[in-house]
Amino acid sequence: MTRYCLTVTCPSTRGIVAAISAFLADRGCNITDSSQFDDMETGNFFMRVSCTSETGTDLATLQAEFAGIAERFGMAFAFHDEAWKMKVVIMVSRFGHCLNDLLYRWRIGALPIDIVAVISNHMDYQKVVVNHDIPFHCIRVTKENKPRAEAQIMAVVEETGAELIVLARYMQILSDEMCRKMSGRIINIHHSFLPSFKGANPYKQAFERGVKLIGATAHYVTAELDEGPIIEQDIVRITHAQSAEDYVSLGRDTEAQVLARAIHAHAHHRSFLNGNKTVVFPASPGSYSSERMG
Repeated sequence: MTRYCLTVTCPSTRGIVAAISAFLADRGCNITDSSQFDDMETGNFFMRVSCTSETGTDLATLQAEFAGIAERFGMAFAFHDEAWKMKVVIMVSRFGHCLNDLLYRWRIGALPIDIVAVISNHMDYQKVVVNHDIPFHCIRVTKENKPRAEAQIMAVVEETGAELIVLARYMQILSDEMCRKMSGRIINIHHSFLPSFKGANPYKQAFERGVKLIGATAHYVTAELDEGPIIEQDIVRITHAQSAEDYVSLGRDTEAQVLARAIHAHAHHRSFLNGNKTVVFPASPGSYSSERMG
């Protein structure tokens, strides 16, 4: 049986869940997992429903026939085939821990993504990327060529049909235009527990302040540097005896895990933009399973 996922955002009102449930049941779909959130502050309603099609109703039919309910409730909605792997472009500079982690997770099927290209402003990771049979693009960026470089990046995105850009420690600031064009479709990993210790060397700042917890933050990219809606965060405990270099080493593992979890949430359509924040629903049963163990 085919598994589908329905995502819904709309103003909160009575009868939404009943209408969705009745619609799916009438078309031979059995709900296997469901999450919802009613934001009392904004008046927005969010829902994600996983279901199986037991009578062969296809995606196009569900999408078309749901339009009436969507219009009635003012919904933004989409049906997704859960077998589909989201096309992703990864961008990286000279820190490779997140890239290598994502390549491993992709190789064993732990993330529902298809890495269609890796873009870097350096050549450091060309060999490892090409060895995974993934196209590698070195696009160098300077103050003088930045508009042209971003046009090249967007050409790769459009040619590959990428639905998501992942900044896996890509150390270049994207233009406001690119951030707006790809709104909600660029995820960055920041090597700090935002909103504290922003900028180029947050671990040094944390070391100088004697913090006892360091962390990492994955967020959607906006024109405001490191201010985008947060998807995932985590921390690691440290002590007074550890050096600034220790902070960096300990932080790497946290960064890789946080970024992978954020991509998992986005690719499974569990992450919803909610103004300056996000709504991130729990993972469906079985969604963390891998195609192979090694």
